Amino acid sequence: MRRFEYIRASSVAEAVAAIVAVPDACALAGGTNLVDLMKVEVARPSRVVDINRLPLSAIEDVDGGGLRIGALVPNSDLAWDARVERRYPLLSSAILAGASAQLRNAATTGGNLLQRTRCHYFYDRATPCNKREPGSGCPAIGGRNRMHAILGASERCIATHPSDMCVALAALDAVVHVEGPRGKRFMPFQDFHRLPGDTPHLDNTLAHGELITHVELPARTGGPHHTYLKLRDRLSYAFALVSVAVLLDLDGDRIAGAAVAMGGVAHRPWRDRAAEAWLIGQDASRPTFEGFADRFLAGARGQGENDFKIGLARRALARALSQAARGTPQSQSDKRVA
Repeated sequence: MRRFEYIRASSVAEAVAAIVAVPDACALAGGTNLVDLMKVEVARPSRVVDINRLPLSAIEDVDGGGLRIGALVPNSDLAWDARVERRYPLLSSAILAGASAQLRNAATTGGNLLQRTRCHYFYDRATPCNKREPGSGCPAIGGRNRMHAILGASERCIATHPSDMCVALAALDAVVHVEGPRGKRFMPFQDFHRLPGDTPHLDNTLAHGELITHVELPARTGGPHHTYLKLRDRLSYAFALVSVAVLLDLDGDRIAGAAVAMGGVAHRPWRDRAAEAWLIGQDASRPTFEGFADRFLAGARGQGENDFKIGLARRALARALSQAARGTPQSQSDKRVA
């Protein structure tokens, strides 16, 4: 790890000013990803701004029945909050599917959105990586790519976003609020993360110096028709090969509303609004769910070692939609697939 200047901010404005002043400065919250990257010198900031004393650790009700989640709320606090369990059980389930209890105690809401890819080429400074050093190449293309993207990839990067929580936030239509040198702004969750395109080193749409202050969830009443299904190489402490977050509204046996997001398949949580719209009015049946999966994955492309993910994703989508329709969401304590 390289030497760096450490600053502890006492306000959002102070943190923003400290980061803006140094081009490679970064914010430190839980540090569960950043510190790892600094240890292997993938991240080499000359200034680290500790934001843990900022007043961003509250979970608050908002007018209209939504929920405001501070950027510094630990994942464990969020997963076990009674309002989240009651009104947003999909989010609670997704958080509990990720990492270990110890990491969830340290990891934060804002930090979860800002996770870097877990691609082994990205972490290995002895290999080229367009995400780490733009223009150097992507050895995962034609190389070891079993965990890599099947949707939204480019010729410069085929990495995937590793978060479980973000997949649920995408399905819930969360809104991300940020503050920076030009003031405050907010954006729909789907606009926060980027696809790699020609700039894979840019994971999100934050400008330098902008901090996530909170994430806001629209009003929901909960209900049984949801699930978070995570398929991985082992039942605990592993990143998703594919994951699926589903919310359904049913009118009898017919689908009145649907939101479906996938993780482990792209550079950001993946949704297909056209495929979701096709579900409306359809019977909540296995043939319908398989037809949806075909539409959702129409653009999927394997890279060799990860070709199996296309079939796995198709089966996972149908299974998750079936779980949600039955009102039997996947358990995160007994991780065997229901």
